[in-house]
Amino acid sequence: MTKVLVLWADTRSANFGVQVLARGLAELATRAWGPETVVEFQNYMPGDSPVSFTTRSIARDFGRRNGPIKTKLREYDVILDSGAGDSFTDIYGLKRHAFMVYASRSAAKLGIPVAMGPQTIGPFTTAAGRRGGKYCLDRASVVQSRDDVSAEYSATLGRPVDARATDVVFALPRTEVPKSRDVVVNVSGLLWFSDRHGDSAGYRNSVRSLLGELRSAGRQVSLLAHVVDAVSVDDDVAAVRDLDSEFRSGLEVVIPRTLDEVRNTVGSAEWVVGARMHACLNALSMGTPAIPWAYSRKFAPLMSDLGWDLSVDLAHEQNPGEVTAQVITTRKAADVGDQVKGVHDLAEQRLSAAVASLQTVGTA
Repeated sequence: MTKVLVLWADTRSANFGVQVLARGLAELATRAWGPETVVEFQNYMPGDSPVSFTTRSIARDFGRRNGPIKTKLREYDVILDSGAGDSFTDIYGLKRHAFMVYASRSAAKLGIPVAMGPQTIGPFTTAAGRRGGKYCLDRASVVQSRDDVSAEYSATLGRPVDARATDVVFALPRTEVPKSRDVVVNVSGLLWFSDRHGDSAGYRNSVRSLLGELRSAGRQVSLLAHVVDAVSVDDDVAAVRDLDSEFRSGLEVVIPRTLDEVRNTVGSAEWVVGARMHACLNALSMGTPAIPWAYSRKFAPLMSDLGWDLSVDLAHEQNPGEVTAQVITTRKAADVGDQVKGVHDLAEQRLSAAVASLQTVGTA
């Protein structure tokens, strides 16, 4: 029996994208090492695990044989590093990057193999970031990218990937859900309230434009929150409620409490539009066409690898709301059904390659 620790994901996170990473990697682990595999989760902060892997724990762990982090890691046969999906980079700050490097360093000292699961790799914009990134890549038993751009970037750091995979959302079970909704729009609090990833005022106006265009065309709109932590500045709930109060009537508001509820909601839609990438990936994995509103480089390569070209680049498109509404009002979801099926087929091929590379861990 293999005991696996998935890093930087858990099943209790307020961000359902993080829950996708946890459940999806657990699926890959059991495919790779068998149904008796035990999978547990460790995020930055306590969640499924009572231990944190942040500054205080590192301070208590550094230089000690039995510090809290080493003690936790020592329980496992394999470390499966999710990279938090898109956090194996320094663009979110060197502090977060340092947490990841320290965990990799600790596992290496303990002789525990680290498999880097499907994730975005880089970019690293600082010399310290590149050194830390290369350190983790060089010591990993397996490295998997979830898009070809990440694979190429990893190679520039001297570590070709072992598998070109895709997002683990496609490893989750898919259930048939009756089509009871028209257009589900995920509104991102990350973009609504902050300029960290673009012009928040422009984003808000684009969402308002989208809703106005859809309602003028007689379409029914549901608003979906994908991050539901009321104490977080990234919370989608406050953004959704802002919009609901502006439009006053005719909008359904969905504030899910479980990942299954998220997946059932997007599965019940004819179309999904979202700036949270996993809102769109959940939709596609459930068979619903989605139009991602991309605000970073993690979107385009992943979608392109799967043959999905219906997306809007917020940094370059002048009228995202109008362009998106035009696609929805001029094309039926059934028109892209074959394309969605093609996404599923490509995803399964790539995840099969990921499972095969994981099976080499500890056996080479």
